[in-house]
Amino acid sequence: MGTDTLRTDAADGADPAAERRREQRGWYFYDWACSVYSTSVLTVFLGPYLTSVAESAADADGYVHPLGIPVRAGSFFAYSVSLSVIVAVLVMPLVGAAADRSGRKKPLLAAAAYTGAAATTAMFFLDGDRYLLGGLLLVVANAAQSVAMMLYNSYLPQIAPPEERDAVSSRGWAFGYAAGSLVLIVNLVLYTGHDSFGLSESAAVRICLASAGLWWGAFALIPLRRLRDRRAVAREAALPGFRQLAATVRDMRRRPLTLAFLLAYLVYNDGIQTVISQASVYGSEELDLGQSTLIVAVLLVQVLAVAGALALGRLARRYGAKRTILGSLVAWTVTLAAGYFLPAGAPAWFFVLAAGIGLVLGGSQALSRSLFSHLVPPGKEAEYFSAYELSDRGMSWLGPLLFGLTYQLTGSYRDAIISLVAFFVIGFVLLARVPVRRAIGDAGNPVPERI
Repeated sequence: MGTDTLRTDAADGADPAAERRREQRGWYFYDWACSVYSTSVLTVFLGPYLTSVAESAADADGYVHPLGIPVRAGSFFAYSVSLSVIVAVLVMPLVGAAADRSGRKKPLLAAAAYTGAAATTAMFFLDGDRYLLGGLLLVVANAAQSVAMMLYNSYLPQIAPPEERDAVSSRGWAFGYAAGSLVLIVNLVLYTGHDSFGLSESAAVRICLASAGLWWGAFALIPLRRLRDRRAVAREAALPGFRQLAATVRDMRRRPLTLAFLLAYLVYNDGIQTVISQASVYGSEELDLGQSTLIVAVLLVQVLAVAGALALGRLARRYGAKRTILGSLVAWTVTLAAGYFLPAGAPAWFFVLAAGIGLVLGGSQALSRSLFSHLVPPGKEAEYFSAYELSDRGMSWLGPLLFGLTYQLTGSYRDAIISLVAFFVIGFVLLARVPVRRAIGDAGNPVPERI
């Protein structure tokens, strides 16, 4: 996308600072609205539930046959996540270019948000052996959420001047974690007490899935009321989606060290995203853990991710961001290796694993984004960060695909989870080879004393 500028309309006589704060408060609420989908649907409930639906539709050999293609039922969810990311990558450049050319982001944000919310709400009808319906709704909801998040993030330079941006971004992130934790607690009460509510286990799960869509749609009204469209900024070239992405990549090629860091991030972040989306399937299918155990584990991750981000931030101030990220990748590798040896039916050990994930999750991603910000040439912040997010989504189909293929070939979720170590090892090697101090200087930025 093009460079966004902070604008205020003086003609309406409103206090610009007050208007900006009002818009910022509305912006926070989109994270509050959509994070429940990521937490309750994608991370906790849908993986195990869609897998069980696919298994009920499977043949005697354990395969389902979407479009005539033999797929092991246990791999169907991972393949669906992978397909949803591919769809998002095809759509995001087109939507991003349309938003930049027209300056009308809000209608596009509304369309993406309510497409995702409607698909999530429709998961209430996912019962019996309707695995194809589940896969379709997952692809639509996940792709829509990716597009909406791209548009949502692109508002940040417009609603916050540089000195406020870190604080505003952090508050939005905190709003999302708070909403995810709150709704998960309600889900836990409903799921564990479904008998007392006169509900079957399946009905309770479907209500939890649908309620995330209703929450998403209801709270999306707040940012859509408060965010404002800006007039499009004149640009030298208003390119269509993929041509704009190609132009940004060509510019990055003149800064190969920035591109080298981005490649390293894409590899290890793909591993992180796959662990997040597939951990509940591993816990339910391989470790024989109940849904309530998985919910508590995800709650633990949510809480410790905030603490871990703060702790890794302090370590980065002392040892530098690059060394701290490399240390976090070692921790990810050790955590996955420990996960491979977890005994089945042992919730306490799974909670230990969840604690390990939580402590490195928030920090490794937050520090990666802040380190990348030093590698962006001045005046190209929005353009580079758009490519950063789009490329992030573009790579994150490889992990689920590897997870699904490994399970398909071996029939073992333990082999599937340990296969993800490759992303952290390769990412570590690639990042270790990047001379970040020279990369910062080549980008035209002052080199911090400790990086």
